Amino acid sequence: MKIPLGILLPENQADKSNIKKHLFENSYIITVGDRTTEKMIDFDLVPSLQIIDGQEKREQREPPPKLENATELTVDNPAAEITFESIEIIKKAFTLQSPVRLFVNGEEDLLVLPVCIYAPENAVVLYGQPNQGLVIVQITQEIRNKVQTLLDLME
Repeated sequence: MKIPLGILLPENQADKSNIKKHLFENSYIITVGDRTTEKMIDFDLVPSLQIIDGQEKREQREPPPKLENATELTVDNPAAEITFESIEIIKKAFTLQSPVRLFVNGEEDLLVLPVCIYAPENAVVLYGQPNQGLVIVQITQEIRNKVQTLLDLME
């Protein structure tokens, strides 16, 4: 995932006001990554779906704080893979009452791809681009098609 799927906000510009410019009033916010999730919670931009793995740049870390009313799900997903179970639990997460916290045993990085395909129309996906900043992806049919092409190439 070297090339961002959406807008890349450099680290020094990834503040609440710049992020809010890319959100709609009723945005379904999805975060992929512990640091990104923690940052959004700190900004009071509570993700509808947060996908975390207790790691940052492949180093163990304390997961973001649990939200009081969040539904918690867990899935196994090895590094550099997207398992069938991960895709199914992501689909399930979108049917549940928000907020939903999906904890991944393994690695969550590539799960941004199925998230972009199955996310609701008003969704905005946020994930970190290591050592560069925050990527913000507005879910559109164009994004879905682009991501499906990437997934097809991975098979």
